[in-house]
Amino acid sequence: GLYIPSFGRIVGRMQYDLFHAYTVDEHTLFVVSNLRRFALSRFDEEFPRCSQIMQAFDKPEIAYLAGLFHDIAKGRGGDHSELGAVDAEAFCLEHGMSRYDARLVAWLVRNHLTLSLTAQKKDIGDPEVIREFAAIVGDQTHLEYLYLLTVADVRATNPELWNSWREQLFEGLYSLTRQALRRGLENPIDKEELLLQRREDARFLLAQTKLGDAAIDAAWSNFTDEYFIRCRPDEIASHTRLFAESQVDRPQVMVDLMRQAYHGGTAVFLFSPQDYYSFAAATGVFDELGLNIADARIVPLHNNWSLATFVVLEQTGGPIADPLRLEQIKSRLIHALTTLADAPVQVSRRAPRQVRMFPTETIVAFSQDSKNGRTVMELVAGDRPGLLSEVGQVLRANEITIQTAKILTIGARAEDVFYIMHEDGRPLDAAECERLEQALTEALSQPGN
Repeated sequence: GLYIPSFGRIVGRMQYDLFHAYTVDEHTLFVVSNLRRFALSRFDEEFPRCSQIMQAFDKPEIAYLAGLFHDIAKGRGGDHSELGAVDAEAFCLEHGMSRYDARLVAWLVRNHLTLSLTAQKKDIGDPEVIREFAAIVGDQTHLEYLYLLTVADVRATNPELWNSWREQLFEGLYSLTRQALRRGLENPIDKEELLLQRREDARFLLAQTKLGDAAIDAAWSNFTDEYFIRCRPDEIASHTRLFAESQVDRPQVMVDLMRQAYHGGTAVFLFSPQDYYSFAAATGVFDELGLNIADARIVPLHNNWSLATFVVLEQTGGPIADPLRLEQIKSRLIHALTTLADAPVQVSRRAPRQVRMFPTETIVAFSQDSKNGRTVMELVAGDRPGLLSEVGQVLRANEITIQTAKILTIGARAEDVFYIMHEDGRPLDAAECERLEQALTEALSQPGN
């Protein structure tokens, strides 16, 4: 604290939650250490993209300083990102850095949570989300520094927090934002151009299979424009093969578990009626089988059917590797979706002891996504087995459908975002939001929950 007085105030400062494994000063030094590993060629295989970016920097000291100051204002009260940015800029200027470099360090400190929160809590399949994030970043230089700081920060928070799913999620946002910046913020891609591009890219991937144009067109007749916008070409190709191989004349409940790692997890595709039960049933099965849900997306198809894509992880944080376990999951899902529609899946796994001893207050907040005609519901609650299934049951009882869900677990705290609408396709009004908030709060506050 003699050289940097503000650092002295975070030495030994505890972080009283089940998320951070280290004191603030320990965490900070781990962040700087992670950044240093990116700069050393002998660690290139750990994070190839991060190493490539870091080793190409003319001024790696900007990353180190941002890592040193990113949490330096914790414990003061107020927004630690804003307060830390002031300290960082002053330190840089006092040490002879240019005003541009000093402001870049301050910007990184101020925005050090932005990439992580965007990737984990927003729908990065929405081009508008990418455009908004690209506008915040502004240029490739800011993006690269922020990406490295984010990876180093999350890896230094808790050894159990970093996994291949988060790695691929952050890398996906980085890549999409880089494409948007290269295209130019003043020249965003329009809907028709995006639809054409997605179809062309998917056909290119499908050309490597035995599917002919007729089979592809037949499968695509089930897909809406929204589907093509919200799904990536590799996803479209997988879904197309699934539809073509089903050999049915009408939609049915179909489950496909991709055998390869999918962005660090295992993807589960559910084609089912667009009802209120499927989400509650599927999440109940995942919870009962001890799987963590990393992401969920529900896209409406034609004829009132929908495609739900869940990305699930084992308790170890990795994808499902055992073929027998894959078949068990598939069997349980089909059973739940076809025979148990009148009764919710009962989750018998107990919550961890730490979760029961450190309860989290349930908070429900709503906002309107007017451009896409939907309501955004943010839920904060104590994480436990069966949580998402309970949420799904409440939504089902209130005749509300889920379009997309972003699932984020931070230690014992669940911070989930649901993009929802009423059964008739309209967003919720104020009265409906109030009723739903009350129903969720009551359901998640029941004894034993």
